[in-house]
Amino acid sequence: MKKLVVFYSLGGNTKYIAESIAEAVDAEVLELKRCREMKNSGFMKYVLGGRQAITGAKPEIEEIAIDFDAYDLIYFGTPVWASTLNPVFNTLFSNYKIHGKKVALFCCNRGNKGKTFIGMKEYLKGNNIIGEIEFVEPIINKQEKATLAKNWAMDIEKEIL
Repeated sequence: MKKLVVFYSLGGNTKYIAESIAEAVDAEVLELKRCREMKNSGFMKYVLGGRQAITGAKPEIEEIAIDFDAYDLIYFGTPVWASTLNPVFNTLFSNYKIHGKKVALFCCNRGNKGKTFIGMKEYLKGNNIIGEIEFVEPIINKQEKATLAKNWAMDIEKEIL
């Protein structure tokens, strides 16, 4: 079974979890990147990022050279911005059609996943959503969160095998 972990991370939390999942299930990794990245710190990061998330913005992302049809299981991971998925996923799901796949969703936040999974599921209709999990501040208690991520991913794989 061919697996892929797709994620976006500005502060490193989602990247940490994505890499933990990929390591646990021997998956390939695709890090989504904006063509013009936002600043990683400061108050304006929250203002601009929150506005983009709330308005459903579709920022330009670097071209993706992966054929999603080649994968059996795809994990999607996003940081939570303004209680929803990161805007790069609006772009991804609008520009690349992903259909008929087994999909698992994860998000990283500081205490509230909000409507993140609802938004992702809306985009991913026509796929089999087989799991979802949130990670609160994964960089804090790194080892515990990595173990949780790995166990979750391995459990998902066991369910579909």
